[in-house]
Amino acid sequence: MAASLTCLRSTHPLLLLRRRSSFPATPSLRFNRSSSAAKAGSSTAQPELASPGDLEFVTPLKVVEYPDPRLRAKNKRIATFDDNLKKLVDEMFDVMYNTDGIGLSAPQVGINVQLMVFNPVGERGEGEEIVLINPRVSKYSKKLTLFNEGCLSFPGIYADVMRPESVKIDARDVNGTRFSFNLSDLPARVFQHEFDHLEGILFFDRMTDGVLDSIREQLQALEMKYERQTGFPSPEKIENHRRRKVAVGFGKS
Repeated sequence: MAASLTCLRSTHPLLLLRRRSSFPATPSLRFNRSSSAAKAGSSTAQPELASPGDLEFVTPLKVVEYPDPRLRAKNKRIATFDDNLKKLVDEMFDVMYNTDGIGLSAPQVGINVQLMVFNPVGERGEGEEIVLINPRVSKYSKKLTLFNEGCLSFPGIYADVMRPESVKIDARDVNGTRFSFNLSDLPARVFQHEFDHLEGILFFDRMTDGVLDSIREQLQALEMKYERQTGFPSPEKIENHRRRKVAVGFGKS
């Protein structure tokens, strides 16, 4: 039976078991090298660098919902580490906590840059706030786990997604310092969900056809909501959806 966990919301009782002592400032959870972790297959081409204008934002930030095209847009690498970036990070954490989330990516608030924030506890002042800029996956485990995920950009929708159990990550922090670390279990899953957002991949892209069918009507409702609110046709239709070629681990094949 698949484990059940609302991955990006903090209301599940299991999340309350996580405390600050479980997540050091530089996370270093055990990476299972014995699982023959494979190098992530991805393109060597580097994304375009973000300009100062790409990082401009107006408060309060709001969560972008499917099928807004910003969720599929390319996300630029960040090269400027300044006070504006730190303010953006603070604002993203505010949005995450205010919407009962445990993870949030920049494109989910309409800013197409490679930035994510998360706190597996989901409570301000508890756990550890983690900021990853320009993250890349160097390795991931072959062992896969099925969990029930939700997403702030898909309100009220939950379904099973298969993902690797552990990952090794290279990234920069909010000051631009490079670092590497390992994640497993819930933190690894939250990271993978948010990393997919930075790749323009949505969680239903990784669902089996049967699981996707179970939420098809809910996705169609979001498409109709978008059309009512914007006056434009939905940029994508689940009825035309073909399962995307996404690697088992990360990125697009």
